[in-house]
Amino acid sequence: MQSFIDIAKELSRGMNITLTIFFVTIFASIPLGLLISFLRISNKVLKSISGFYVWVLRGTPLLLQIYFVYYGLPLFGIVLTDMQAILLAFVLNYAAYLAEIFRSGIESIDKGQYEGATALGLNKKQTMFLVILPQMVKRVLPPVTNEAITLVKDTALASAVAMNDILRIAKGNVSRTGNVSAYIVVAVF
Repeated sequence: MQSFIDIAKELSRGMNITLTIFFVTIFASIPLGLLISFLRISNKVLKSISGFYVWVLRGTPLLLQIYFVYYGLPLFGIVLTDMQAILLAFVLNYAAYLAEIFRSGIESIDKGQYEGATALGLNKKQTMFLVILPQMVKRVLPPVTNEAITLVKDTALASAVAMNDILRIAKGNVSRTGNVSAYIVVAVF
């Protein structure tokens, strides 16, 4: 029978993959989501294109997007490693969700803030980066935190395309040994 330490060592390999997916997704999707949110409040053409992107990615399940990137892109000659496919699907999905959060945060700022910035002689770029975005960050922090929590749970979807995340390794350990303590270790992580 495996000890708790042996199980934890085995699961640490999966934890590395889970943490890699989490951190790469967070650090790549936040700036991409912010960029898309700027497109969502710009001219009609960019607003329509970015709106369609957000609509499609928020309207389809993440697992379907993972399957499309992993199995569908090679049909078009785009071959990615397992990790690249997972990261691409996660970043594109979470960028769409974050774009809507950021857009709503920007649009929630009172118009008087824009007028005040104009009265102070700030241009549009200065107004956005010095006045609007600092206030927006405070307003979007709770929903962005919710998305980060959801991301931790969604990383288990990586096992659908042969990624050995922590849940898949735990499942294999339980199947092999019959000892369910691996699930307890996963729950603690």
